[in-house]
Amino acid sequence: MTVYDAQFYADQVEDSARSARAVLPLVFAAGRPTSVIDVGCGQGAWLAVAEELGATDLTGLDGDWVDRGALRSPRIDFRATDLTGPVAIDRRRDLCISVEVAEHLPASSADGFVRTLCAAADLVLFSAAVPLQGGTDHVHEARASAWVARFDAEGYHCFDLLRGAIWDRADVAWWYRQNALLFAKRGSAAHTRVSALPLPPPPRDLVHPEAFEGKVRWLEGERERLRAAVEQPTVGRALRALARAILGPRG
Repeated sequence: MTVYDAQFYADQVEDSARSARAVLPLVFAAGRPTSVIDVGCGQGAWLAVAEELGATDLTGLDGDWVDRGALRSPRIDFRATDLTGPVAIDRRRDLCISVEVAEHLPASSADGFVRTLCAAADLVLFSAAVPLQGGTDHVHEARASAWVARFDAEGYHCFDLLRGAIWDRADVAWWYRQNALLFAKRGSAAHTRVSALPLPPPPRDLVHPEAFEGKVRWLEGERERLRAAVEQPTVGRALRALARAILGPRG
């Protein structure tokens, strides 16, 4: 998958590290995880921040295209993994992270991917792109409610503890502010600890997904109508002549 090249990671790794430094302390308030696995780790920005917070057992899973020399910590145990199929998790960790990864996998992999995350830890930090969010190689964008339902089927409760706390933080990339959720296995010690944490105030500036999705689809329709108009011979010639008159001759 050449779309995940050095430039792809260069464009997002610093945003990831900055965001992780704001988000992970909130997650670590539910305990002090020493073992952390990141499913879809990229260059390991989130794992490196977990290490800064005291984690010592760091495992990263991602595709074979990741440059091992670019990993953000030498302590990361990187394992090349095909995340589209069943993934064997060797043991459970204290915390599993998977942020803005699920949208890169086909819809047919969604249920199995959630099972992989739940097999990895009792506590899961998760985020995934919402419909029409857009991004590199997003093949399955879904509403948060669809992911919550999948985790619920695996016995995990959703705690919306993060978004209200980071919603207005400019140091956190907006996709994490919008999408980050915490899941804990019912009946586990992690569930007990997370249940005891105070809820932050909910975000104020919410946009209903039907409004957002409807507006984006309307804009896409307008773009298609404009393209069709430009491609009509008479209209197209007129617009091109107008462009030449405004911009001047081009070499």
